[in-house]
Order: sequence, then structure tokens, then C-alpha cells
Amino acid sequence: MSALQNKTALVTGGSRGIGRAIAQRLAADGARVAVHYGPDEAAAKETVSRIESAGGRAFAVQASFGTAGAVDRLFEQLEAGLGDSVGLDVLVNNAGIASTHGVHEVTEAELTRLLAVNVTTPLLVVQRAAPLLRDGGRIINIGSVASRMAVPLQIGYTASKAALESLAPTLALDLGRRGITVNTVAPGVIRTDMTQHFLAVPELAAGIESVSCLGRIGEVDDVADIVAFLAGPQSRWITGQTLDASGGTWLGPLQPAL
Repeated sequence: MSALQNKTALVTGGSRGIGRAIAQRLAADGARVAVHYGPDEAAAKETVSRIESAGGRAFAVQASFGTAGAVDRLFEQLEAGLGDSVGLDVLVNNAGIASTHGVHEVTEAELTRLLAVNVTTPLLVVQRAAPLLRDGGRIINIGSVASRMAVPLQIGYTASKAALESLAPTLALDLGRRGITVNTVAPGVIRTDMTQHFLAVPELAAGIESVSCLGRIGEVDDVADIVAFLAGPQSRWITGQTLDASGGTWLGPLQPAL
């Protein structure tokens, strides 16, 4: 039997990139997946179609995070989509926005939006999901390797991801008596449509590869596989932790292969 057979999952930002890979992987493991999206309905429909074509079950839910009432709209659609089997087993907080401004350029408005989408909304989603989560459920937040290293021109993004990562230990403590685990996955640079513009520059791609212990750029399935592990029964004794999913980016000076 698949690890998530008869389970339900919500993946925010599940229509593209890492979120799409996570949604597809959880569905392949047997879960019925609610694929959340913001503005890109076509991408969400494509994700659902891919899951269904592979024999899985999925439906799309829309909410524009960072706008008033977005979390309410998300859960109204989620509960309607789940129907009589209202209940959740896995929540993946993947939706987020990026920034490309340093300390001298970032604005108050940008910081407010980054924190609203990347920190406040995931916490409110957990708050709303908690009554629906079955005992033994899983919450997985998608952070970033940026929370442990200096990243040029991303100070607002870095701060928001560090704040998101800091939620897991307290949430794990609050929900642990119900057997619910809460963990963070922190990817490094991953090959997606959002990163393709700079990964297409050979010098930039080579530079990223050069600071990874594993000597390559991450793929979406690298992250999805880790999330699937945390969503499954074998991760039952891990909670309140951050799992680095960067291929060992910036762990120290690289040495020639022995």
C-alpha cells in the first residue's frame, strides 16, 4: 500500500515549480491533493491534469495570499472539495514570494508584503488547518537555505524565511500531543521557471554548482522527495526541525576530489 493511501494533503503554491513537484509526489504516494494557486489558474489545471493522468486524485483551490480574506477563501474551497471526507493529513506551506533588493533599496511596503505572504499567511493557514488535521498529521513548511547564509540583494526575503523557519519548534510543541509533526525543508537554488533566467547564464550556473558539495544545481524532485519522507510514517519521530535541502551549499571550502 502507498504511504499516503486514503490521506488528504493541501499544498499551497502547488501549481508550479517546487509546489507542483510536491503535489505530484504526494499524489503518487496515494494522497488526494488540494492544489492551491494564486493568479495562475492554467498552471493549477495543468498540475491537476498531470496528477489525474498518472492515476492520482487532485483538485484546485484559489486564493491570492496577501489579500484580505485569502485564508478564508482557501478553506472554504478546501472543505467543499473534500466533501464528506473533511479532514486533512498533510499540510505543505510552500507558497511564497521573493525579493531582489538589498538593505539600501528594500522598502517598507515590500517588507510588509514579504512578511504577510511568507510568514503571516502560513501561520494563519496552520491555525485554520489545525482543527481539520487528524491526529498523527504532518505540517511541512518550505523555507530556504538563505536563512543560514548571506544572500546578496535578498535581505527581506531572507528575513521572512528565517521567521518562517522559527515557527516550527513552537508549533511542534503546541501540536505534538496530537502526534502532529511540524518541520521545515530549506532548499537551495532549484531549477524552476523562476530561476531559469539566471541559470541560463553559464557563469552563474557554474558558480552555484561550485559551492555545492554535490556539485550540481538542485531539481524540484530533490525537494519533493524530502517532503514526501516528512509526510510519511517513517518520519514520525522528527519534529520541530529544519532539513537542509541544498546539496550542501556553502558548508565550507571545497577540496579536490580524492
